[in-house]
Amino acid sequence: MSLKEYKPGTAFPGVIGRTFDQSSPAWPQPPRAREGAPNVLFIILDDTGFAQLGCYGSPIETPNLDALAQNGLLYNNMHTTALCSPTRSCVITGRNHHSNAMSCITEGATGYPGSNGNIPFESGFLSEMLLQHGYNTYALGKWHLTPADQLSAAGPYDRWPLGRGMERFYGFLGGETHQYHPELVYDNHAVEADRTPEQGYHLTEDLVDKAMGFIADSKQVAPEKPFFMYFCPGAMHAPHHVPEEWADRYKGKFDAGWESYRQQVFERQKKLGVVPADAELSRHDPDVQPWESLSADEKKLYTRMMEVFAGFLTHTDHHIGRLIEFLKSLGELDNTLVMVLSDNGASSEGGPRGMVNEALFFNNVTSTLEENLAAMDKLGGPEVCNHYPWGWTWAGNTPFRRWKRETYRGGISDPFIVHWPEGIAAKGEIRTQYAHAIDMVPTVLEAIGMEAPATIRGVTQSPIEGLSFAHTFNDARAESRHIIQYFEMMGHRSIYHDGWRAVCPWPGTSFAESGKFFGAPLDKDKLTELDAAAWELYHVATDFAENNNIGPQNRAKLIEMIAMWYVEAGKYKVLPIDSRGTMRFADERPRIARDRTSYAFYPRTGGVPVSASVNILNRPHSITADVEVPEGGAEGILLAQGGNDGGFSLYIQNGKLCYAYNYVGRKIYCVQSVEPVPGGPHKLRFEFEVSGKPDISKGKGAPGKGQLYFDGRLVGQGQIELTNPLTIGLLSSIVCGLAPGAPVTPAYKPPFAFTGVIHSVIVDVSGELIKDTEAEVRMILARQ
Repeated sequence: MSLKEYKPGTAFPGVIGRTFDQSSPAWPQPPRAREGAPNVLFIILDDTGFAQLGCYGSPIETPNLDALAQNGLLYNNMHTTALCSPTRSCVITGRNHHSNAMSCITEGATGYPGSNGNIPFESGFLSEMLLQHGYNTYALGKWHLTPADQLSAAGPYDRWPLGRGMERFYGFLGGETHQYHPELVYDNHAVEADRTPEQGYHLTEDLVDKAMGFIADSKQVAPEKPFFMYFCPGAMHAPHHVPEEWADRYKGKFDAGWESYRQQVFERQKKLGVVPADAELSRHDPDVQPWESLSADEKKLYTRMMEVFAGFLTHTDHHIGRLIEFLKSLGELDNTLVMVLSDNGASSEGGPRGMVNEALFFNNVTSTLEENLAAMDKLGGPEVCNHYPWGWTWAGNTPFRRWKRETYRGGISDPFIVHWPEGIAAKGEIRTQYAHAIDMVPTVLEAIGMEAPATIRGVTQSPIEGLSFAHTFNDARAESRHIIQYFEMMGHRSIYHDGWRAVCPWPGTSFAESGKFFGAPLDKDKLTELDAAAWELYHVATDFAENNNIGPQNRAKLIEMIAMWYVEAGKYKVLPIDSRGTMRFADERPRIARDRTSYAFYPRTGGVPVSASVNILNRPHSITADVEVPEGGAEGILLAQGGNDGGFSLYIQNGKLCYAYNYVGRKIYCVQSVEPVPGGPHKLRFEFEVSGKPDISKGKGAPGKGQLYFDGRLVGQGQIELTNPLTIGLLSSIVCGLAPGAPVTPAYKPPFAFTGVIHSVIVDVSGELIKDTEAEVRMILARQ
């Protein structure tokens, strides 16, 4: 090539004369990957247990993921943090979750260095590293790595995907979303799905379509340019949404119950070599009812919930297969380093009976068998946000005990598959070396011949805390390099050291045995008591499923392990320990804008995440819409937040001003004006007057009276006895002028755009409410 190039920042090597004919050009060298550099594809599943993929012994069909394992490697000793955002921060940075300020999900951040939810720029993302070396970088699906208060259009955007080294993004920024009505972001702006559920839309299919499009866009221009893709479908997180025909493939497959599932899977795991031949199945969990003790209705319900989950996983595998087949058709698959990981063990957020609305869990509301049975025919569909019960969670983590959010192996030991035909000679083999999510970044860097950068965009980088396991790719007997690893998740602690594990469960070995539930507060006196008497010791080198607590006979070793935990805790910013679980959601946190009592919303804008905006929960408030109504009338949404899992909506329908409040999908309270909205300019107002105290621990927000006004004149009122105490979804945006997602009330079909003119909608939380006693008396008398 005659073109002369030079590295940016070095001296210009050309010649600069007085005129062009006396000069010789040279060009800054564009970043190019080394010849033959592999693509890198991370596939991060959500809430998928050790025993839920076919290649890990499950009866659930996952042929495409199984094929990756059969042509690559399956690891049986990979570990995560026990929760999604913390694990994902490890996966993408190579640093521990507390080093990344991600002790919990972003919505549960607290004001301490290891827990504020702002991943330091010193913890560079793999995307930022590879971007410097000529890679295209893409993220699709779940992100959940941006502080909750920074998710709005006001930014800042430097912790959004495109601010952390991703060139393109399509997915959702929060922890979960509706699979049929997702809250989508394309690059840095909100978008709507291009189809409806009735037209066959499902998020997983959409994500794969976009993933293939991103790759094709670049490959048609620069076919030799490698890519890094961070592909994170919302599956298998609740809501378990899948078309009915996929769930029906599993009819009758789980009728024998969860104990039978565990036994069959465990036997298959041994045959496959996924667990050691001398492994023992963990005990029956005290929080799980024996299958034979259930009523016929319970068995029917729980079986269907598992059928839906299984169909959802097979559906997800099918679409992942489309992406893999696309890479194969491009001739790219063999030189793509694929790593498949679940971010934690199977989820227990469905509670003992399962749920038809996962929002119940996040608001401390207990589900009932009656409401679950009533919605059984809707499971998997867009009208519910279902999750299976604890029994299937426990079974999904076979042979281990416990589940997501706890640091027993059921919460932290996860399926992990590596596939790279051009870089790994071994096929279909199992690797037993100890590994953790923080090891993925250094492994990729070693595999492609790169060193971690000293700086990224001028920011000096902190050391990578993980260790490469690339040496195990072609050597099944290679020694584990990862010798020590701490764990802490909302008070539940453990530590691994060279074949040993010490565990300090909180609130206890089970809820039944401790008499406490997840989120029980942990004070200094109780912590001292736990450190003195509650730690357990397991020799996992010989006790794969942590069945035999040998702490009492090995007190010196146990004390040594506890001391190690505190050393690691000090090193990685783990303290203070905070066990409060969902109660963290209610903490006050910084916001991009100063706190105020009045918030303005406008039509033709994207939704505003409530984490960056007004919080109406448990407080008096008003919503005032400044509108112009045509003489023929108007209809549609004025302001709404949430969906069929909970939320509110102020709208006009059939000429009347209406307000609907959906309490965690369980009950809808409606207030309607007694007269039509007249034509012309008006201030249409809703007020909520608190009439009692919330009982947050029991899932009850503040009750109150709802009132509707036309230009200050009372025109409707009603009681709203139950409100959400803690949250309206993990990411339920407030939208003005339309409501494109799942509807708060079935009274209208989305998006139900307003047909008049909205100048603004003001939400006021100052507590100043209109008092119109005479009008209230007139309305009461009119109903007699």
